[in-house]
Amino acid sequence: MISFSPSEEQELIQQTVSEFAQNEMREISRECDETGSVPREFLEKTWELGLVNSMIPEELDGGGMERSPVTTAIVLEELAFGCASLACAALSPTTFIHPLLDFGTDEQKKEYLPLFTGTSFHAASMALAESHFTFDLGALRTVAEPKGDGYVLSGIKRMVPLGDRASHFLIIARSASNEGIGGVEAFIVPRDAKGLAIADEGEKTLGLRALPLSKLELERVEVAASQRLGGEQGIDAAQLFAAARTASLAVGLGLSRAMLETSIPYAKERYAFGQPIAQKQTIAFWLADMQIEVNSMRWLIWKAASHLEHGLPAAKPMALASSYAQREMIKIADNGLQVFGGHGYIRDYPVEMWYRNARTITVLDTVAAL
Repeated sequence: MISFSPSEEQELIQQTVSEFAQNEMREISRECDETGSVPREFLEKTWELGLVNSMIPEELDGGGMERSPVTTAIVLEELAFGCASLACAALSPTTFIHPLLDFGTDEQKKEYLPLFTGTSFHAASMALAESHFTFDLGALRTVAEPKGDGYVLSGIKRMVPLGDRASHFLIIARSASNEGIGGVEAFIVPRDAKGLAIADEGEKTLGLRALPLSKLELERVEVAASQRLGGEQGIDAAQLFAAARTASLAVGLGLSRAMLETSIPYAKERYAFGQPIAQKQTIAFWLADMQIEVNSMRWLIWKAASHLEHGLPAAKPMALASSYAQREMIKIADNGLQVFGGHGYIRDYPVEMWYRNARTITVLDTVAAL
């Protein structure tokens, strides 16, 4: 029988993260957006919950949970319900950890995963997005050229989460000898690698302003063969890309749900011409459509995550989820803004921030930077 419900363990995780999001994230989200920063104290609190290291094996001092993209999607939705920017910051290290779990060699796991099992937040990140307008995973301009027993990496990466503090980066590059997505490789590069330059000033974006995003320049950065993720076998780039995009879509889902669940009570309490605006046909239809769209987004995202979890090709379900979610995420944000009317445009309410965040997430989803 098909089940559309989380397991008991997932429900417990969902409830815990939901309480954390509402108690610890909502109240600081506006200040973080205004200041363009993430408090260290917040990152330490998320670390204590074990959200980052929960799926690292017990023999490496991790939580020992089974790797589950579905659980990750559930967690990201709940965190983003509290604040999308803070959700991305808190779980950015998983963009480094999860590919290691999925494709890393035993030696790579033993060397790098223990970095994330300590008592304090440890930052690392994936560097995928590039600066050119026609960005295409199958035609990356960051190139890995063979040199002796290793490789030389050259290129520019943009919109790298936590680039201001990450100790290691997972650099996604194209093999100089192969074209298309089959030639995409991933390399583990430490922050202090010779030839790696990290811009002092962070990226300035319309939304997700609290999330530190950096520009990386790789000028003939030499890496050993042991730093190629997956060793001789390499990675399944299509699956890695699908996992990254599915995670970013889950953030958009949480944000969309926040807009919906804030718009409904407001529409019931706000009176115009002697009746709640929720009774106005146009607004009632907007709210109904928003509910349908949020639920539909969730099923599509969970299907893509389920394919990833069971080792099935996930590119197609991810593409379907992305196509729908990108369109509906903006529609939900716009309808929510319209429900609030003039109040939606002032900073006394979080709606205008959510609107900006929704637009930014659709861009980041396109380049799978989350």
